[in-house]
Amino acid sequence: MSTPQSEKQALFITSLIIFWYSSNIGVLLLNKLLLSNYGFSFPIFLTMCHMSACAVLSYVSIVFLKIVPFQRIKSRSQFLRISTLSLVFCGSVVGGNISLRYLPVSFNQAVGATTPFFTAVFAYMITMKREAWLTYGCLVPVVAGVVIASGGEPNFHLYGFIMCIGATAARAFKSVLQGVLLSSEGEKLNSMNLLLYMSPIAVLVLMPAAIIMEPDVIDVTATLATEHRYLGLLILVNSAMAYGANLLNFLVTKHTSALTLQVLGNAKGAVAVVISILLFRNPVTFTGIAGYTLTVMGVVAYGEAKRRHK
Repeated sequence: MSTPQSEKQALFITSLIIFWYSSNIGVLLLNKLLLSNYGFSFPIFLTMCHMSACAVLSYVSIVFLKIVPFQRIKSRSQFLRISTLSLVFCGSVVGGNISLRYLPVSFNQAVGATTPFFTAVFAYMITMKREAWLTYGCLVPVVAGVVIASGGEPNFHLYGFIMCIGATAARAFKSVLQGVLLSSEGEKLNSMNLLLYMSPIAVLVLMPAAIIMEPDVIDVTATLATEHRYLGLLILVNSAMAYGANLLNFLVTKHTSALTLQVLGNAKGAVAVVISILLFRNPVTFTGIAGYTLTVMGVVAYGEAKRRHK
């Protein structure tokens, strides 16, 4: 029989997962809405808004709300490692946002599902870590699915595709690099403290990039705000949700398991695809759906193969 305590715990975890899904998919859809439908074509500035919100809200959550214990940077070398991670993280987020200007969310998610492939490649290149051959074999449908989905995508855009692949590779590179650079027990940071330090560095990098590459962002945003009265509010909500997605990812990881998180992440991508198709009405083909399905099946098989050969 289930006890009231176990029922409360189950309700808490279920609520976390629902909020996690909502924040992740919400950020993705709002990014697409702002960058494509509202004509707010400033992915670097938008990423800077996200990082600014993460910096402020991380500080409030850790220092004032004490969601996790505050961890200090202990050496200059540790700071340089965190800065390196921040630059790679910037690249992944900016690349992802640029791709959303040109690609439908559904195809963006299909490409993003290839993260395990790039993770395995970088893990081998950097740490010489090898997996079982069966595990590598499961990556074949992951890549094949995206190739098939690319051929069946009516709104395929080469530049957007390159940016999306670059963002996916950078995300995988960051996860491998994080394991290498912050591997010693004395220098390990939980994901929330890491975000606290990475976000301000990202803002400092993105600010000059936005000024140089998007010089008319303020003027155009002011003009768009007169046409779309809720534009400023959307950017604020979008930025806050970007932090919420990171916080909830940490909490879901803490209260479930890595395997559960992986399964939920695969399902989240599929949910995002369905919602985006219904919301943005972007055309899809049978070939595109088949390719994405094959990729997701490959990711699931890869996760299971890794678990069995640990």
